[in-house]
Amino acid sequence: MNQISSGFLARRACRSTVVRYGAREIIIGGGAPIVIQSMTNTDTADVIGTAIQIKELARAGSELVRITVNNPEAAAAVPAIREQLDKMGIDVPIVGDFHYNGHTLLKDFPACAEALSKYRINPGNVGQGAKRDSQFAQMIEIACRYDKPVRIGVNWGSLDQQLLARIMDENAARSTPWSAQAVMYEALIVSAIENAQRAEELGMAGDKIILSCKVSGVQDLIAVYRSLAQRCDYPLHLGLTEAGMGSKGIVASTAALSVLLQEGIGDTIRISLTPEPGGDRSKEVIVGQEILQTMGLRKFAPMVIACPGCGRTTSTVFQELAESIQTYLREQMPVWKLQYPGVEAMNVAVMGCIVNGPGESKHANIGISLPGTGETPSAPVFVDGEKTVTLRGEQIAQEFQAIVLDYVRTRYGQQTVNV
Repeated sequence: MNQISSGFLARRACRSTVVRYGAREIIIGGGAPIVIQSMTNTDTADVIGTAIQIKELARAGSELVRITVNNPEAAAAVPAIREQLDKMGIDVPIVGDFHYNGHTLLKDFPACAEALSKYRINPGNVGQGAKRDSQFAQMIEIACRYDKPVRIGVNWGSLDQQLLARIMDENAARSTPWSAQAVMYEALIVSAIENAQRAEELGMAGDKIILSCKVSGVQDLIAVYRSLAQRCDYPLHLGLTEAGMGSKGIVASTAALSVLLQEGIGDTIRISLTPEPGGDRSKEVIVGQEILQTMGLRKFAPMVIACPGCGRTTSTVFQELAESIQTYLREQMPVWKLQYPGVEAMNVAVMGCIVNGPGESKHANIGISLPGTGETPSAPVFVDGEKTVTLRGEQIAQEFQAIVLDYVRTRYGQQTVNV
């Protein structure tokens, strides 16, 4: 019998880029763990509001947070935002997102240029004609002066029209012209690579550059990044642009990124979800974490395994317990990851009936099999494959949570002592 492989391809070989703030270093590429980032949707000129949202995103697990720097008020606010984050003990590096006037803002507000840990430059929005080259050069010169890495982020919604026209002319001269879709792909890739090469010609080190080619179609993203990965060795940032709202955005992002990540492509990711009115911005961070963790690429928080329910589970007890435990585990992680190293790899099973409940619970580190409809009102708990106790009564949720906490302290607390 042939051995079944894991299915993973080797990570794509590429350079590595380091993004720094203070003593904190985030390594992107070079085989380092895939980095999760996010972006605020506050008015950057609102110093307190922006700092609070950055804090929320960082606490949720965002390792880089990007902010819009679109006018003088926003640029002037950046150092104050960094100061507020320092006061709150948040050392997450912040990235400035520049379009149209980045060269002016970075020049006129040197404190902003210095406070940011990384710049995002969209080559399609740098300028037109001769101004484009000089304004791009100004931004690269400032990045070099302050030793800041840059992401050259191409987007098909704001593609350099002169470059696109050039690619179209070249295509028209072919004996067998490409499709319009293939021309668009080529323009995206050429824009990213040529601008990266231009940045190096201007004095930027190659290990200070990250590339992205954002599109909003799943198959488009897969096709573009497969080709981009073959044609350069810069670290790559993945993400569907304008992924959408709710389940559509989550499903589209997961479908696109999972294929590429499975093929070893991608060094940093963002899930660009449209938040529902009043929704939690940090949801995009959690989705990114769950994509990486369910694929076995990284571990961020204990995973809760729960059955979908059926006619055997007409009670909502197991659903409520699964949600309660999952929320509890995520809320504890900012503290647990410091006190209990390794706890992020723990699996917890919350099952709804006797069919798969005991078996799934035995496979988890700790699990509970709740009674289904008509079953004996008792809930056996399994720890590392062994049944340890049976819970009954109205306090099952509270008692199980206490068992989980005791398991974490006993299993992972000892590691802290040994370190």
